[in-house]
Order: sequence, then structure tokens, then C-alpha cells
Amino acid sequence: MGAPHEQEIIWQGIGVSPGIVEGDVVVHWQNEEEIPVRDITPAEIPSEIARFEVALIATRQELLEIQQKIAGAIGADDASIFDAHLLVVEDRTLIDEALRGLERDLNNIEFVFHQVAEKYCRTLAAIDDPYLQERVVDVEDVTRRIIRHLLGKSREELHKLDRPHIIVARNLTPSDTALINRELVRGFVTEQGSRTSHSAIMARSLGIPAIVALPGVCTKTATGDYVLLDGYSGRLIGNPSEQTRFAYGQIERQKVAVTHQLEAIRETPSNTRDGRHIILSANIELPSELDAVASSGAEGIGLFRTEFLFLNKTVPPSEDEQYESYKLVAERCSPHGVIIRTLDIGGDKLMHLADQTSEDNPFLGCRAIRLCLAQPELFKTQLRAILRAGAHGHMRLMYPMIGQAEELRRANALLEECKQELAGRGIPYLHDIEVGIMIELPAAALIADQLAKEVKFFSVGSNDLVQYTMAVDRGNERIAYLYQPTHPAVLRLLAMAATAAHDNGIWIGICGEMASEIHLTPLLLGLGIDEFSVGTPAVPRIKKALQSLEFQACQEFAGRAASMTDPQEIETMCRDYAKQHYPDLFDL
Repeated sequence: MGAPHEQEIIWQGIGVSPGIVEGDVVVHWQNEEEIPVRDITPAEIPSEIARFEVALIATRQELLEIQQKIAGAIGADDASIFDAHLLVVEDRTLIDEALRGLERDLNNIEFVFHQVAEKYCRTLAAIDDPYLQERVVDVEDVTRRIIRHLLGKSREELHKLDRPHIIVARNLTPSDTALINRELVRGFVTEQGSRTSHSAIMARSLGIPAIVALPGVCTKTATGDYVLLDGYSGRLIGNPSEQTRFAYGQIERQKVAVTHQLEAIRETPSNTRDGRHIILSANIELPSELDAVASSGAEGIGLFRTEFLFLNKTVPPSEDEQYESYKLVAERCSPHGVIIRTLDIGGDKLMHLADQTSEDNPFLGCRAIRLCLAQPELFKTQLRAILRAGAHGHMRLMYPMIGQAEELRRANALLEECKQELAGRGIPYLHDIEVGIMIELPAAALIADQLAKEVKFFSVGSNDLVQYTMAVDRGNERIAYLYQPTHPAVLRLLAMAATAAHDNGIWIGICGEMASEIHLTPLLLGLGIDEFSVGTPAVPRIKKALQSLEFQACQEFAGRAASMTDPQEIETMCRDYAKQHYPDLFDL
């Protein structure tokens, strides 16, 4: 432990796996392999291809061994995380591009493959989707393994110690996390990562307290430093005082009690105290997340993103390929429903489009429904796959980025064409599929009374709604403070959309980050939100919040908030109100 005279230091990151632990730091540096480059002759190409194939096979076997180890230790659900790694090893886009580069550039295969993989990662990182950005870590992990096999080097594992410790690292790959010694590793802290990163998911499954997104922690701490890690709040405390350690001991006991309470209500309905049922569903990106949906206690899927099928492919996914993926989700979620969102991406991210013209401002450009309407065959292929999958479960369809009624009508006209085509082919499909739209543009909220007459439901994409309303890129640190979900303009748009929905006999949900914030639950409930769709880790906490509130009281509360003008005052009022009703869900 640090000497008594050393001053206590507090650093703030994001807590992604609950728990409070103390221990000595071990700083883990991930050494990048130096990639040699050399020219080869055309005659050497076959031998380079053979080396590449051997490395791919060896990497696949290595990943399968890790997956089997995890399946035996903590179950098949968590081992399925490595399905994404295995897909990278078998990704024909990556492999074929490397082979083309080998023949074109006449350089050694490890150098060529590294360049291809780097380009792949840059493409993923540039997409405005935190989940897909996190997948960069997976690709980098697999790439590193393939290159090590090509260089004939053994794989690097975390430093093994014979005493308990807390790992501090720039980042941890899922395999790093999966292979750590749970008896000795008390927790970990990383400079990068998010709540949805695979290492965070693995930490929660392993029961290891963890903090991510703490910049510079590798240089702020040193191996041997004594720290206290708070996986609930994301605080890392260096040289904790005896008073701090005692206080955290009390907090840990209370947190454990709350965790048991949340587990106890997993199978109970998300009803308010005065009997109003609110649908509580989950957001997912990949079919491999279905087990987490079931174990969270969610009522089906409120947002199934489909972009993963389209990225970094030289040809678009076929109708059958999409159908099989959507069908799996529909079947596994039964009897609950699935809301599937059509392609929500810009054309610059689709390698197979002939026109990949870059745009000065892609967020205001040809993306989402605009792209789909401009590429009707691409869109219709997806619509047919969704209609076919709908025959195997309760599936709804949702269009993103609708800003005017004409876009909705054009999309529905293509949907009707798809129904006729499937009928003509004698293929079963969901005839009366429910169609909804995302409310993520201020324009959509302002004409929600018109749009509500032509759809069965609304789903608020709060992340984009706030960004477009406030004209702020929350990823821009200079203006991120302007990203204000409780700004009166945002609340007015939410209220307008909810009123328009209910006046026209349809329901309205919310699937953005606002839905996962427990201090905003009373406000959203009071504004008239009928469905909350959140990441699976947030489901139990939102359920507890909903069960602790009264709908009528929240309506009155939302009315008071709507009359206020200061976003920060509204935010504070929301937090205070929530703490009055479920204080145990907040950091103590």
C-alpha cells in the first residue's frame, strides 16, 4: 500500500463492470510487432500465399481453443463473442484484398495484409456508430495474431504474477480479458473502450470490476502503485486513505444488496406503481447478442441494427444471406417482438456501390433512407429479406432518418412491390408487417401529426435528435457541452411526437441513450413514451426505475420541466426527482 504521507488522487473513467476492489497495479503494455517489408518476385507469390493460409489456419485454431476455454469456464453465451473474431479470419473481403495486393505490389504477405487490415479498421472507426467503432479492437486483435504466426512468433499473454493485482492497460482485447487469471486479477482499467466493448462484456461475465475510457492512466500510474477501483462510478483512487477504504467497504455491501434486488425482478413486468405497462426492450447489433437479451429480462428487441451485414464487402449481402440472419433473430425472440431498422449508413461506407462520392458533411448527406431510396434494388433486397423473416416471428419494420411524408410513401411503395414479388414467387412472408419510423430529425417531430397517420409506431432516436436539434457533434470536444438532452427545444419535440402518436392511436418508443439514463426515466415516462429500448446491461436498472414511479405523478413532473428554460436546471431537477424514488440505483 502507498505510504501514509502520500496524497490520495482520484481519476474518473467509465465504470463498465460493477464491484469495488483494491490492490497493486500492473501496467500492461501491448507491444506492436514491427512489420518487415521486402520485395518479392512473381515466382514467390505461391509460397507467400501458402504462408498466409497456414497463418490463417493457425489463428483460427488458436481462437477456437480460446472459445472452448471460455465456454467451459463461463458458458457458451460469452464464448460467442469470439464468433466475430472467427469471422475476421474467414472474411473473404480481407483475404481477397490481401491476395490482390500481394500480386499488385509484390511485397511480403505480412506487410500487405497489415496494410489491408489497417484500411479496414480505419473504415470501421470512421462510422458514426460506437458499436462498430468498438469492433476495431476485435479486428486488430485477430490481425495481430495472424501477423505473429506469419513472423513465427509466439502469442503474447498478460504478465503472470503470483499475487493479486489490478491490470492497467491502453486497451484489452477480448482474448486478453478471457485468458486472465480470475484468482489473481482483481480488476482492470483501460485508457480506451466503452460500455459495449467486448472486453467490458467479458469483464461483466467474469465478474471482474472494470473501468474504461480513462485517458493517460498508463502513465499516471506505475506497476506497484496501490489503488482502489470503483467499477460502479468509474473512479480510480490512488493511495486511498483509511477513511476512503472504510467508506467504500460500506458502499460495496449496499451495492451487492441492490444487485440482488435487480436479479429478483428480472422476470417481472415493467409496470409503474399505478399499473401502466411500459414495454422494455433491448437494442442489438449482432445475432450473437440474443442470449444477453433473454438473460436481461427484456421484452424482445426494440432496435435491431442491420449495418453489420453490409460493411466492408465488395458485393452486397444477398437476400438469402440477410433472410437467414433476420430469421434467426425473429425465431429466437419469439413470442416477443423485434423491430428491425433498415440500412442506416452512408454510401461512402459501402464498397460495392459504383458511386462512392465523398461528401463534405456526410451527416447531412445521402445516408439512411435517402441512400436506400437512391439505390432501390439494394433497398428492395433488404425489404424482401425482412418480409420473409417476418413469417417466422413477430417482426416490425422501421425506416431511419425520415424527414418528410414523401420519403415514407416512396419507401412503402417499394415495400408493396416487394410483397407482390414474393407472392409471385410463392415465397411465404409477413403480409401485414407493421411499419414505423425513427423520429431523429426535428423535421419529423414537427410534422409528426402528419406522419402518424401513415405508420403504426414511432421510435425516437434521441442521439441524432439532440445532435440535429442543437447542431452539435457530440464527438467534438470543443462543443460537446452543447449536447443537451434536457434542452427545452428537445423536450418540446419529444412532447410533440408523443402527442401526435397518441392522438392518432399509435405508440411511441425511444431507443437512444436518453432511454438508458435512469435520471431521465421519470421525464420520458411523463412525456408519454410507451416503450424504452436500451442496451442489455441497462435493462434491469430501467425496469427498477419504472417500477418505482407513478405515471400520473411523472406527467405532472414533465409538465413542470417543460415550463423551465435552463437545460442544466432541468437536468438537476430530473436527477433529484429520480433519486427520491430510487436512490439505491445511484452512486452512493
